[in-house]
Amino acid sequence: MRLIPASAIDALRERIDPGLSGVLQRSAEIGFLGGMPIPEQIDHALGFAAVAEDILGGMPTSMIDLGTGGGVPGMVLACCWPESRVVLMDGSERRTEFLIESLRQIAVGRGAEVVLGRAEELGHRPDLREGFQVVTSRSFGAPPVTAECGSAFLEDGGILVVSEPPGSADEERWPSVGVARCSLVPDGRAEVEGRFGYQVLRKAGSLDARFPRRVGIPAKRPLF
Repeated sequence: MRLIPASAIDALRERIDPGLSGVLQRSAEIGFLGGMPIPEQIDHALGFAAVAEDILGGMPTSMIDLGTGGGVPGMVLACCWPESRVVLMDGSERRTEFLIESLRQIAVGRGAEVVLGRAEELGHRPDLREGFQVVTSRSFGAPPVTAECGSAFLEDGGILVVSEPPGSADEERWPSVGVARCSLVPDGRAEVEGRFGYQVLRKAGSLDARFPRRVGIPAKRPLF
């Protein structure tokens, strides 16, 4: 278990554009974010950054966020990692239009971009497949769906960081034999002082070209 101190979140908070809170508040008002208070949503998103930097020893070279939706953690990470390639992915045209407009209003690096599409399809796109050091997932789907789709974007040795309830058992939800079918290895859990939990999986080799399967199939016929 990696224990991330609250001080790590405090330090990361200084990288956030002051205008981000307003952008996320608008996102909540139009129904793209849940009811968690905006400061708490930002801190939860910063937890992804804290975990990734603790493992990698610094900022990643590239990151893609599965199903960014209303902006977390993707927009927060785009603020944290201005020198990195940061891709915010979502399957809704309405949400991606909001994300594109929102990125113009906050300070992010030139490597930040928004991509419209389903992960099952985008995972086969040559410019996206196995091209990222970090993949993040806040509420993308069940573990088998997240593993199959997320692995498609991860480079060999890269890490998938998934939001999980604090204290949940990783072997029950992320069995080693199951995630191995997605070329992933469980790499332990991380928690931010009991507030937020994250499961980490590491890419081990290339993903079979069959995966991810067609849209909807990973959920209908999970690999584990």
